[in-house]
Amino acid sequence: MAKAEINHITGEMTGNRSRIIVAALMLAAAATACNSGIQYSENHRIEEGQWNMYDPAKYSCTVDDTVMTYDIGLSLRTTTDYPYRNIYLFMVTTFPSGTSVTDTIHAMVTDEKGRWLGKGTGNIRELTLPIRSNVWFPEAGEYHFRVMHGMRDTVLQGVHDIGMIISRR
Repeated sequence: MAKAEINHITGEMTGNRSRIIVAALMLAAAATACNSGIQYSENHRIEEGQWNMYDPAKYSCTVDDTVMTYDIGLSLRTTTDYPYRNIYLFMVTTFPSGTSVTDTIHAMVTDEKGRWLGKGTGNIRELTLPIRSNVWFPEAGEYHFRVMHGMRDTVLQGVHDIGMIISRR
């Protein structure tokens, strides 16, 4: 086993053991820093890549802190078979008191030359959509979110899943 030595002038540990301890502490700090702000994250899988406008993605999140601010975003995974350059989404937020608010979201899926936005390889693309930034939840309790597409097709082809992410600022 490696022996740690202490420099009596500086008070620092030297030797292999100290390097291992420092590396472990740095790794632990990095691991907790990556997800420290995530309050809620969930994906809703779309069966066979066919999203019916009458089958919304549903999410529920409990919020206890009504002072802290949050960022809300969606992630959309499509195939390159998705037939449009854009997508319209409706997000209905229901507060613990029962009050509802609807947001209309318009996002581009490809640029004007047909190049896919977002990241991915092969025929799968994932697009991150920031919805609201620096918002606070006015009521403590369980919030419900429903996300449905607002395209002309009743069944939208090429959408594989949609996720919601709520993170602390």
